[in-house]
Amino acid sequence: MRFLEEDEDDPILSVVNLVDLFVVIIGILMILLVQNPLNPFRNENVIVIENPGEADMRMTIKQGEELTRYESSGEIGEGEGVKAGIAYRLPDGRMIYVPEDE
Repeated sequence: MRFLEEDEDDPILSVVNLVDLFVVIIGILMILLVQNPLNPFRNENVIVIENPGEADMRMTIKQGEELTRYESSGEIGEGEGVKAGIAYRLPDGRMIYVPEDE
């Protein structure tokens, strides 16, 4: 029973501990991948807005397997058009659109 009385560190135990650590890290990374809203394995439609209201705002839209990214240029947009109607918000949160007569 000589090996039980020896108090030497076995180098293979350090390797086993490193393998255990890497298995835990891989498990955490897999959980984060599954919870990511832009996960390629989800079939949901998702919109992710980064830096809302800032000059460098970005919007990523996922529709099925297609990803579209829009980036803000920081400029105010202009366009041509006419007023089409008025929208009202009711106290319960619903929106009502009333078109204007031409």
